[in-house]
Amino acid sequence: MRLIQVTASKGWRGHEQKIIYLYEAFRDFGYVEDQWIVCPKDSEVYTIAKAKNLQVYGLECKSEYDLKFAKALKSIADTNKADLVFIHNGQSHTLTVLSSLLYGLTIPLVLCRTLIKRVDTNFFRKWKYNYQGIKKIICVSYPVVDSLKPAVKDHSKLTVVGSVTDINKFPKQHKTGVLHREFNIPEDYKIIGNIAEFTAFKDHYTWVDAAEKLLQESALKLKFILVGQGKLETDIKKYVASKHLNDHIIFAGFRTDIPDILPELDVLMFTSNNEPTGGVLLEAYACKTPIVAANAGGIPEVIVNNKTGLLAEVGNPLDFANKVEHLLNNQTLQDTLTKNGYQYLINNFTKEVIAKKMYNELSEVLKANS
Repeated sequence: MRLIQVTASKGWRGHEQKIIYLYEAFRDFGYVEDQWIVCPKDSEVYTIAKAKNLQVYGLECKSEYDLKFAKALKSIADTNKADLVFIHNGQSHTLTVLSSLLYGLTIPLVLCRTLIKRVDTNFFRKWKYNYQGIKKIICVSYPVVDSLKPAVKDHSKLTVVGSVTDINKFPKQHKTGVLHREFNIPEDYKIIGNIAEFTAFKDHYTWVDAAEKLLQESALKLKFILVGQGKLETDIKKYVASKHLNDHIIFAGFRTDIPDILPELDVLMFTSNNEPTGGVLLEAYACKTPIVAANAGGIPEVIVNNKTGLLAEVGNPLDFANKVEHLLNNQTLQDTLTKNGYQYLINNFTKEVIAKKMYNELSEVLKANS
């Protein structure tokens, strides 16, 4: 297989990390004959791929209708005799379809979809999901599949391959006190945290409300830490201030040391109300950090309730607070959940497991179109 992975994303989140993970896994396990990444030259994917000495093309990308990008993609595919294009975000979906329509890109196209979002409200968007060149749509969870079904006519194109994480990047599984020292938190205080972009579906409001209830009703000594940045960060800070919780909730900002700080959390409290899967949950498994997460979206495909973590009712701060308190007061339960969670990760979500599943899906497309 000679594979192109294409994205027009300029940022760096779970899906962009997935592109790098898959490239490395396809290479390390010998699944592809050769491969390339095509992305904007001012993107995080390009910067990281270059630093890792991966084969990457950095192009100008002004919009999802950038015809120069679409034309260049066809040229790259021809030059390298690629036999499949793997598409990784909405803008690159449009660009690849344009490359096919206008410039004669004829090799099979496979789309990777990670968002739980209806796409049948816009004629063009609905059309491009049914474009004949798209031979398969690989979704990260079944709720993502369900969100696409109203738009996609041929449901046989829809399949599921879960999220992926690299356990080698998360070797730390024991506390060293780095967060206690950095933020001057007394040693006898437990830390409840979350690592998430400040966007609406992450539901930081419920998170703050749950923290408030724990502080009001629990006898435990607690500090709360929010890691991340985003457009709603200022709003959440104002909400925290309105509840007079500034002394209890720490905003740690964007961090690059997640493998070091995630094991420091006594509980990862994850309140997202529309999560496709939640990559940080897999990272928590790797670090053996106990989890309380919302029973929403694709999270129940990642968290097995009462076996690998605890699921709380969506948008219910009292339920979150009760489950966090129950977990903190039960060391045996913590040990059981983290042990099971780590094994569940090994069995289902490592680079090796997911890369093999993804390769099988891509190979199926090539065989059907050979």
